[in-house]
Amino acid sequence: MFLRQFVNNNNAAVVEMSRADFLKANLRLILAWPLLGLVLCAVLWTATLLQLEAERKVAQQQALDSVSSLSKAYGQYLLRTLEQMDQLTLQLKYEWENSRGQLRLDQLKTQGMYALPQFAIVAILDRKGHPVTATAPLQQLRVNERSDFLLRHWRSNSSALRIALGRAIEAAPAPPGADESLVHFTRRLEDEDGNFDGVLLISLHSSYFCEFYNSVNFGKFGMSAMVGEEGELFSTRLGSRVLPTQNGEGTPFLDTSFLETESGAMHSGGRIAFSDKQSRYVGWQALKAYPFTAVVGLSDGEMLHPYEETRTIYIGIALAVSVLLLAFAAVATVLSLRLAWRHHQSEGVRNAYRMATEGTSDGFYIIAALRGTDGSILDFEIVDCNEPGAGYFGVRREQLLGMRLQSRAHEPYFRDLIHNYRAAMQSGFSEEEIELPEGNPFKLRWIRRRLVRSGDRLAVTLQDISTAKEHERDLRRLANEDGLTGLPNRYWLQQFLPGALGRAAIARHMLALLFIDLDGFKDINDTQGHAEGDKVLRAASLRLKGVLRPGDHMVRLGGDEFVVVLDPVEDDSRAEQVAQRIAIAFDEPFYLGSERHKMGASIGISLYPRDGAETEVLLKNADIAMYAVKVAGKGHHRFFQPELFETIRNRRELEQSLVTALELDQFLVVYQPRVDAMSGQLCSMEALVRWQHPQHGMVPPLEFIPVAESSGLISQLGEVVIEKVCLQMARWQASGLEMVPVSINVSARQFGRGDVHQVLASALARHRIDARLIEVEITESAMMDEQNRAVEQLSAIRALGVRLLVDDFGTGYSSLSQLQKFAMDGLKIDRAFTMELGRSEQGEVFVRAILSMAHALGMSVVAEGVETREQLDILRALQCNEVQGYFISRPVPAEQMLGLMQQRFLIPLPAPVLPP
Repeated sequence: MFLRQFVNNNNAAVVEMSRADFLKANLRLILAWPLLGLVLCAVLWTATLLQLEAERKVAQQQALDSVSSLSKAYGQYLLRTLEQMDQLTLQLKYEWENSRGQLRLDQLKTQGMYALPQFAIVAILDRKGHPVTATAPLQQLRVNERSDFLLRHWRSNSSALRIALGRAIEAAPAPPGADESLVHFTRRLEDEDGNFDGVLLISLHSSYFCEFYNSVNFGKFGMSAMVGEEGELFSTRLGSRVLPTQNGEGTPFLDTSFLETESGAMHSGGRIAFSDKQSRYVGWQALKAYPFTAVVGLSDGEMLHPYEETRTIYIGIALAVSVLLLAFAAVATVLSLRLAWRHHQSEGVRNAYRMATEGTSDGFYIIAALRGTDGSILDFEIVDCNEPGAGYFGVRREQLLGMRLQSRAHEPYFRDLIHNYRAAMQSGFSEEEIELPEGNPFKLRWIRRRLVRSGDRLAVTLQDISTAKEHERDLRRLANEDGLTGLPNRYWLQQFLPGALGRAAIARHMLALLFIDLDGFKDINDTQGHAEGDKVLRAASLRLKGVLRPGDHMVRLGGDEFVVVLDPVEDDSRAEQVAQRIAIAFDEPFYLGSERHKMGASIGISLYPRDGAETEVLLKNADIAMYAVKVAGKGHHRFFQPELFETIRNRRELEQSLVTALELDQFLVVYQPRVDAMSGQLCSMEALVRWQHPQHGMVPPLEFIPVAESSGLISQLGEVVIEKVCLQMARWQASGLEMVPVSINVSARQFGRGDVHQVLASALARHRIDARLIEVEITESAMMDEQNRAVEQLSAIRALGVRLLVDDFGTGYSSLSQLQKFAMDGLKIDRAFTMELGRSEQGEVFVRAILSMAHALGMSVVAEGVETREQLDILRALQCNEVQGYFISRPVPAEQMLGLMQQRFLIPLPAPVLPP
C-alpha cells in the first residue's frame, strides 16, 4: 500500500517492470529493516522474560520462606496452648481427688474459674459417664456409658491427657456452644485404691486454636489448621471465618495426605487439594510433645501480587519499546523503497528499450505521445521497435520508425489503435487478446497486446497467439465430442438441449428423445475384449447415423448408450418411424473382419412437452421407457408412460429390499427330496432358497430371482445359499444321521464369474463336509456361454469331488453331444416334459429319447415335477433313475427334512386292490 501511495503522490507511472518484479528485485531492501526491528524486539523480549522469570522465582521463594516461618510460629502457639491445658487438667484432677468428691465446678465458675469464653464445658463424670459436677446445669448433660473416651480411660491405667475431636456430651436442650466443633481434653480419675473412678473433661471451642490467625496478616484467602495424627482437622480458619470440622462426614476443607514429614513448605499446584479450589503456598510444622501438626496456607495470588504488578510494568515497557522499534523499521523501509523506486524510474526508458530489443519472436515498440500546447495528446509516433515488430507490418525496422498513427487513421484498425493508446496513457496499463478482422495489417488472426506507460511513452508488446487460440478451439471441440465415435457427448447434450427446448417452446412444436441401449454389447465386450467392442460401437454409430435426417442429432452418452434428438417432430408417428428404422437396422449382424456380431437395440422414447419440459426430466423418462423395454424382452421400442415410472420404481425398491435382505439374513433354505424311482428310497435332495420378508411374508422365487439376476445380486445370493446348505449339513452330520447328497443351483451369472469352485471349496473346508455330498445344478445356458471358460469352470468344480447336473434339460440350446464334451454326471428333465406323461404319446417319446441317450453317455437322469402316480409308473417303466416332485414331497424346512431323512423310503404305496 505504501508503494502505491508513494507512486500516486509523486505522479510516477507504472513502467515495463511490473510491481511484483520491482518488489522481488528489492526484496533484501524490503526485509532488512523489518528483520532488524524483529531481532531487536526479540532481544528485548528475551531479556524482559528472563528478568521476569528471575523475579518470579525470588517471589516464590519468599512465599515459601514466609509460610515456613508462619507454620513454626503457629506450632509454638499450639504447643503453649496444649501445655497449658495439660497443666490445667492435672491441677483439676489433683483438686478433685483430694476433695474426695466435694469439689463443685459450678461454684468455681461463679468465682471466675473456667469462665473464659474458650471453655465450653468443664465436667467430672462418674464411672458410667454421669455428670457429678459441671460448669453447666447437670440435668442438661448426658453421656453415653459406651462413649469412646470413657471406654479408653476405663481400659487404660494411664492418667495421661487424651485429646479428641467432637461432641463428647449430648445435651437436650444443648448447652451454649454445643453447635460449634469442640476439642475435648480428658484424664482418668481414680479412687484411693487406684481403680477407675470416672473422667475429668474440659471441652474447648475449636476457634480457640485459631486465635493465632488474628496476630498475623494471613490475607483474604489465607488459612491455618490444627491437624491430628490421623489427618483429622481439629481447627480450621479461612480468612475471617472459622470452618466447622467434619468429624469424618462430608468433604474436609483440606486433604492432609501430603503431611509425610515433620516440617516443610511447598506450593499446592494440584498436589494439595483445598475444597475452595484456591492455590496456596503451604507450610507445616509437627509439634514435638503432642500428636499434632500446625499447617499454614497463604494464597499464591496474594503472595505473588507484588510480582504481578512488577510484571505488568515490565510488559508495558517492552510493548511500548517494541512498537517504537517496529514503527522505526516501517519508516526506514518506506524511505529506502522510495529511494529505490526513484532509481527504478530513472532507468525505466532504458529498461523498456533493452527489453524490446532482446531476441524474441514477439513484436516490441516504443510509442511516444505527441502533445499540443494545451497538453492534450494529438498523435502517437513509433520511435523504436525490433525486427519482429516491423515484420508484423511487412516492412523493415527503418521503414517503420518515425511513423505517425494519424497518417493511417483512415484505416479501421489504426483508428481503434489510437483510441486504445489514449486509454493506456490514462490508466498506465492495458493488456487484451484481440481477434483481428480480415484485411488487418499484421496478416494474423489473434494477437495479445500489452501496453505499459513510461513517462510520456508507451512500451507496446505484440504476441501472435493464433496457434494457441486454434488449440483452445480444438480443446473445446474435444470437450463436446466423444473420442471413440466422433459423436457429440453427454456434456454437449447438456449444453444443447436447454436451448433446443427453449426454441421448441417459442415455436410451439414437439421434440423427441430416443434413448438407445445396445442389446448384447456387454457379451461382445466381455468375450472379445474392449478393442473389438470399440469397433462394434463405431460401426453401430455409423449405422445409427444412416437412418437419421441431416437435422437430427445423435449423442453417445457413454458405454453402449446413445441418445437421438429429433427436432422438430410433428407427432408420435415420426419418433416411432425412426425407432422402427433403428430396430430394423440392428437386425442385420455386424461383420468386422472375420468376426460376426449380433446385437439388438432397446429404445425408450420421451416427447417434449408431453413427457417433460426440462432436460433431466426428458432424459430420465426416456431412460425409464428403455428400461421397460429391457424388462419386457429387449429389441423393440416404447414410449414413456407415467405408470412405467411406478413399475420401475417398484422393481428398484425390490432390488434395494434384496440388498437389505442379504445384509439382514432374511433368506432361508428349504429342501425337496429326490428318491430312487424303483425303490422309493431317499437318495438326494435339492436345496431351494426362499425369502422371508418381515412385512410381505414369503416372497415367491419367481418374483425375486429374476431381479437378483438382472441386478447382479444373484452371485452374492448364491454364496449365501452355499454357506447355509453346508452349515445345515454339518448340523445333520453332527447328529449322526446317514447323509445323502444335496444339490445346489448355480445361476448362469454366478457361473460366469468363474469363482464358484473357490466358494464351494471354502465352504466345504470351513464346515468339514465331504465334497461327494454336494451336487451342483447348472442350466444349459450357463454352459453355452464362453465355452472355453465353461470347461475350465466345470473341471475345477469336478476336481473338488462335486457332481455336476444339467438343470431343466430340454429347454435350452445344448445337445447330448455337447453334454458329452462337458462330461456331466447327470441331467434333470424339465417339468414341462414330465407333465406331458400320460397326456400325449409325444411326451413319452421325448422322455424316452432323453433317457436312452443319457444312459448311453453314462449319465443318471432325474425327472422333475412328478405329481401323479401315473407319471411315476411311466418313469419307472422307462427306467428313469430318480424322481422329484410334489407326489413325493413339497420343499420343506430343514426340521421337517430331518424326519424324511429318518424315514428314508418316501414313495407312497398304491392303494390295495380289493377282490371282486
